[in-house]
Amino acid sequence: MSQYPNIAIKSVRDLRENSMLSPRDAWESNAKRFYPHQLSSQKKGCPKSTFLGLCEQGKIKGVKSGSYTRSKLNKQYGLKAVEYLITQPNLNETELWSLISEKTPNEQMSVVIALFKNGDIQC
Repeated sequence: MSQYPNIAIKSVRDLRENSMLSPRDAWESNAKRFYPHQLSSQKKGCPKSTFLGLCEQGKIKGVKSGSYTRSKLNKQYGLKAVEYLITQPNLNETELWSLISEKTPNEQMSVVIALFKNGDIQC
C-alpha cells in the first residue's frame, strides 16, 4: 500500500504546527519517515510535485501559497482533481485520473483524494 497519502496528510499537519517549515522540507522529511529504506520512494516526483503544486496555489488550508515546485503537469493534475472532487466527491483514484489524463498515473490522485477527504483542501 502506498504511503503517499499519509506523507501528504502528515506534511500538512507539520506545516500547520511549524510556520517556518517549507512544504518541500515537510514532504521530504515525511517521505523519509514513511519510506526509511526506499530511496526511490522518498524521491518519487509525481506525488510530491502534486502536493507542492496544491500548496503553491494556496489550495491547502493553513499553508501559505508560494513558489514550491517547477512541475507544471503534476500541479495541473492536482488542481484539476480538486475541481472534480468539489462536484463529485465520491470519485475514486481511477475514475478521477480518467477525467484528467490518458497517461499512466503515478500516485498523484492518492495524494489529492487523501487531502480532500481529510478536509485539508480549500474549495
